[in-house]
Amino acid sequence: MSTTIPRTPHVKSKLPTVGTTIFTVMSTLAHEKGAVNLGQGFPDFACDPRLVTAVTDAMAQGLNQYPPMPGVPALRQAIAAKVDKLHGHHYDANSEITITAGATQAIITVILAVVHPGDEVIVLEPCYDSYVPNVELAGGTVVRVPLTPGSFRPDFDKIAAAITTQTRAIIINSPHNPSATVWTQADMLRLQELLAPTDILLISDEVYEHMVFDADQGRVHQSASRFAGLAARAFIVSSFGKTYHVTGWKVGYVAAPAALTAEFRKVHQFNVFTVNTPVQHGLAAYMADAQPYLSLPAFYQRKRDLFRAGLARTRFKLLPSEGSYFQCVDISEVSDLGEADFCKWLTSEIGVAAIPLSAFYGDGFDQRVVRFCFAKKDETLHAALERLARL
Repeated sequence: MSTTIPRTPHVKSKLPTVGTTIFTVMSTLAHEKGAVNLGQGFPDFACDPRLVTAVTDAMAQGLNQYPPMPGVPALRQAIAAKVDKLHGHHYDANSEITITAGATQAIITVILAVVHPGDEVIVLEPCYDSYVPNVELAGGTVVRVPLTPGSFRPDFDKIAAAITTQTRAIIINSPHNPSATVWTQADMLRLQELLAPTDILLISDEVYEHMVFDADQGRVHQSASRFAGLAARAFIVSSFGKTYHVTGWKVGYVAAPAALTAEFRKVHQFNVFTVNTPVQHGLAAYMADAQPYLSLPAFYQRKRDLFRAGLARTRFKLLPSEGSYFQCVDISEVSDLGEADFCKWLTSEIGVAAIPLSAFYGDGFDQRVVRFCFAKKDETLHAALERLARL
């Protein structure tokens, strides 16, 4: 009988620099310290009971087997109708809309479908933490371009300077996580002009599309689908989880021209193949009423205003929150600590968890700004503000 000790083979990591994310670190610390967790971006309140009923009804009707690979036709049709009505661009439900297992799966599937080894992808920092690893897994080269520190507006001169003959795609995100800025019509027109003479693809992360505030000031979501020159080259990504307060359901979609969708689906069918059937049917039924997403800006703007009013009584400097469900603050008048150490101190000593913006930069750029999430019950926000009042 052999006495050789079994050996686990060595695996050369495809993501050697990736470790535990700051979101996991801060959520774990918040749990240990009994802190109010305003770090991770998800609601702590329930969704509309009608949506749960719609999904339950679909299950009871026996809609529990595989749906078509691109998604349930009724849901794709509902999405096409919504985009057409809101943004004036028609997507063919059969050939240009695909239901995905959340926006994160949608984004990596887009990148795997179009990025080849050696291709460059422009990423605007700070950015959602999946973008860079997705590009690296595809064998692409990440080209980091910073948004303007302080305002987080796109710097088109820097974007233009980053474009080379190897540039395959650019990823944009508006409303923006983590900064809560919203791209303007002028921004989108400038991007359209910049990309017009190129074959660069656009990946437009629009998961917070229904959370744009201050409509009385003329601010609206400028979807890439509104601009013919962008729509023709864009994969537009959105999320039902964000819109309907069901982040754990992990259902989203991608809208793109038929030729791009065909390539996307080649990867999608071997990535997840398809997405939860009764949830798709439930969402399709629920979307017959547009009011839940049309009322979302006012719903979150009230929470934003409540939270900002409380923060105004602290020494934090409030940055604008134009969209999404995030609020960033400058900590310079509160502490001499760097962002990451400050967030750990805030969680342990004050009892409120936040996220350092440095976590959204490849080089850990520290500008003394942290992010809070206000997608919480009013009582959760009041509890956090009561603790933060000590500052």
